[in-house]
Amino acid sequence: MPTPGSCLGLVGGRVWTRGSEELTPHAERPLNEKESRRWVETAEAAKLVLSRAARVTAIADREGDFFIMWARLPDRRFDLLSRVMHDHALIDGSKLRRAVETVAFCDTQTIDLRERADRPARQATVCLRFGEATIRRPQNLREAGLPDGVRLSWVEIVEPAAPDGVEPLHWLLLTTHWLSSPADAWQIVAWYKQRWMIEQFFRVMKNQGFKIEDSQLHLAARLEKLVAIAAKAAAIVLQLVQARSGGDHQPASLTFTAAEIDTLAALESRFKGTTKLQSNPHSKASLAWAAWIIAKLGGWNGYASAKPPGPITFFNGLKYFRAVADGWALRDMYMP
Repeated sequence: MPTPGSCLGLVGGRVWTRGSEELTPHAERPLNEKESRRWVETAEAAKLVLSRAARVTAIADREGDFFIMWARLPDRRFDLLSRVMHDHALIDGSKLRRAVETVAFCDTQTIDLRERADRPARQATVCLRFGEATIRRPQNLREAGLPDGVRLSWVEIVEPAAPDGVEPLHWLLLTTHWLSSPADAWQIVAWYKQRWMIEQFFRVMKNQGFKIEDSQLHLAARLEKLVAIAAKAAAIVLQLVQARSGGDHQPASLTFTAAEIDTLAALESRFKGTTKLQSNPHSKASLAWAAWIIAKLGGWNGYASAKPPGPITFFNGLKYFRAVADGWALRDMYMP
C-alpha cells in the first residue's frame, strides 16, 4: 500500500495556448471561452480516470476558486478543496470573510511548512477556526443550469506571531467536505499542504529541470507534445524523490517497464561497493531500489553523510538512464 501523500502518477491535464486576438471581456464570456475552463476540464478528466476510487478530493490553489467549480463538479465521491481567492457573496446577503471573522478560534497547532523558492522550511504555530457558508451564484454568471447557491465548509488558519521579517501564514480554505470537529478541519489543512508536491512538479518542469519556458518551439502542437512528455517525466522524478528513503513501499513497476527494470539491474552492478554503506540497501525491484540507482546515475555519492538526492539529481539521473535504456533496447532488437 502507498504511504499517505504518495505520487501515483498523472490523471489528466490541459495545455492552454494564448492567442493574440482581442477577447470579449472576461465576465461576458461563457466558460468554454475562458482560460479557467482548464480547471473544470482537468477535474472532469480525473473523475473518469479515478472512477474506481472510493473517494477523490481535487485540490486547487486560488485560481480554482470560482462558482462553476463548486456548483458543477462535486458529487457523493468527488470533493473539492481550494484556497479562497474571492470574498464570495453569501446567500444571506453578507460576505464570506465577514462571516468567518464572527467565529471564534477553537484550536492551535504547530505545523511544518516545507521549503519553497521564496522561503526556507520552518514551523508555524497557527490558530484554527471553521464553519459553513452558502456562497451565492454571481449575478453576472451566464452559465445555465446552476443553483442559486452552494453550501460549503470553510477552514481558516492564522499565524498570530510570525518570526521577525517573515510574512505570517494565513490560509482561508473552502471545501465540499463536511466538518464536524477541529480534527476534521486540521485534516483539510493537511490535505491542502499536499499542494507542495505540485510546486515541486512545476519546479522540475520549469526553471530547475526541463526548462519548458526556454523552449524554442514556435508551433503550439509541438509545444503541447513537449509539455506532455515533460509532465510524465516530472511525475516520475517526484515518485523517485518520495521513494528514496524506502518508506514508500511501491514496486519499481509503478514507474518502469520490465525491460527498464532489467536495465536498472545491469546498471546497479556499476555502483556496488565492497561494504554495506556502498551497496543498494533496498529490496530489488522496489521503487526505492530503482531510486538509489537513478540517484547514483545523477551524481549522488550515496554516503550516509551526503544530502539526500533531490529532484534535480533524479532529473539528471533519469535523463542519463533513458539514453542507456534506449541503447539496451536497440541491442535486444538487433542482436541475434
